[in-house]
Amino acid sequence: MTRTNYIYLHGFASSPNSSKAQYLCDRFSALNIPLKIPDFNQGGFSDITITRQIEQVKAEIQPDNTSVTLIGSSLGGLTAAWLGENYPQVQKLVLLAPAFNFLSHWLTKLGEAELQRWQKEQYLSVYHYGEKRSLPLHHNFLLDASKYSEQLLQKSIPTLIVHGLHDEVIPIQASRNFALHRPWVTLIEFDSDHALSNVMAETWEAIKAFCQLLPSH
Repeated sequence: MTRTNYIYLHGFASSPNSSKAQYLCDRFSALNIPLKIPDFNQGGFSDITITRQIEQVKAEIQPDNTSVTLIGSSLGGLTAAWLGENYPQVQKLVLLAPAFNFLSHWLTKLGEAELQRWQKEQYLSVYHYGEKRSLPLHHNFLLDASKYSEQLLQKSIPTLIVHGLHDEVIPIQASRNFALHRPWVTLIEFDSDHALSNVMAETWEAIKAFCQLLPSH
């Protein structure tokens, strides 16, 4: 039987200590299955980019034929999707409220004046949920993110998307649009928001079924 490595990718301005990461880590642990959780804040949050996240996870993917299942939350979900597109070891994707088309949502909320200030001053103050304080984010994040359009994600890889109907960060329509012309994508919609915190038990059951998880001996 082919061994599968499971890797969880946390969201933007979050950390491996987030409640979602720890919940899933506990659930995997109960099945005696390791769950790797890279810390995207390594190297400093201010210089974070999607490209840097991809490179960091790439180092966790074995060059042999070991199968990898990526579970990504929000921007971690978008990162996971791009890794799945480019690395054959990635056999399954679980995307929790993936940040599809997030730049258009984020920049609209940010406003033109703030966007111009970010470009001029090069740094934008962003609240970091892991650090529980505001940290500066370099403008390179925006330039880099603009290269990662989900329209380019066309690889037929079994994908489970879990998204909240009342997501205030990434509208559920973004996942609906993504799943519409990709028959390999299963979309589950829950009565929840971006955090999915009130439906984590149901989310875990969906992940277990999709990944066919059984206790490891």
